[in-house]
Amino acid sequence: MRFYPLFFRAAFSWMDAERAHRIGFVAIRAVHAAGLGKVLERATAPAPQLRTTAFGVEFPSPFGLAAGFDKEGKGIEALAELGFGHVEVGTITGQAQPGNPKPRLFRLIKDRAVLNRMGFNNDGAAAVAPRLAAARSSLERKYGVHRPVIGVNIGKTKVVPLEEAVEDYRISARTLAPYADYLVVNVSSPNTPGLRLLQSVESLRPLLEAVREESTAATGRRVPLLVKIAPDLADADLDGVARLALDLGLEGIIATNTTISREGLTSDPEAVEACGAGGLSGAPLKARSLEVLRRLAEIAGNRLVLVSVGGVETAADVQERLAAGASLVQGYTAFLYEGPFWAAAVNRGLAAAGFVTTGTARG
Repeated sequence: MRFYPLFFRAAFSWMDAERAHRIGFVAIRAVHAAGLGKVLERATAPAPQLRTTAFGVEFPSPFGLAAGFDKEGKGIEALAELGFGHVEVGTITGQAQPGNPKPRLFRLIKDRAVLNRMGFNNDGAAAVAPRLAAARSSLERKYGVHRPVIGVNIGKTKVVPLEEAVEDYRISARTLAPYADYLVVNVSSPNTPGLRLLQSVESLRPLLEAVREESTAATGRRVPLLVKIAPDLADADLDGVARLALDLGLEGIIATNTTISREGLTSDPEAVEACGAGGLSGAPLKARSLEVLRRLAEIAGNRLVLVSVGGVETAADVQERLAAGASLVQGYTAFLYEGPFWAAAVNRGLAAAGFVTTGTARG
């Protein structure tokens, strides 16, 4: 199982990070297309004892894949075969957009971190919706009631002015909600100009109300709604977002997105500076992400589903987040360093430690 880190250094560490990601993702999808995923699942399927219920939805495992890996819903089934309890697709915008100029993805290998300024590159909600529909139908046929969960993360189209952001999110909500097990409003990426301004309670309230209204109208049901926040928020702002989520009856909060901080890195400062602007993810985010989780848990208790992400690498990390108040845990950056059997290893570690779901989290 420790073969992959050696393979990564030999095959991918020298390669442009975005190209390496594309090649790896194509390989994962090719394994699925060839029908080999069924063989893999004998080793990767989460143990039944890991089943977890959050906001009325059953997850095969509390551990899932964060948004950013599968931006356009092209590999949901393939990723599910690797053992992820849920796959969060996106971030998807109302309009298709190419994202920021390349290069825009960089590895900081010494820190087991990634710096990105992708800029929500995706095909747009209208193009992604049929992929989600097909993937959901396929998962239902294959797994039945215990299928992996599909989350859909939506964000603002770059060319849309901030004053028109609510309508832009409405487009994504009405287009994608029918195929989502849960929806995430992303207002915390540092790579879309002005986006983080929407995290203020005054801006966030009408946005979340609009997405709730649009998703309910499009589906005839209450689609679980969460908001994803940045680790760079001041504690007072974290408190405000948590209280707003409770006031609006949101199902949960995802904490946290990438950080604009560069503190505590061991990588060469000049090399880090040469990468330029962008959000940092991976191991350096662990302490702050855990701190944010604990603060949110103090305010919300079990009234919100807290999804913890940021610096998660091992089963022990997942257990720590669950003990700190999370109902679900996500990872991403470690996937790039640990390889395709990472989720399975985390699930085995949870099962070996005797993890058993403690019950239903909010609904």
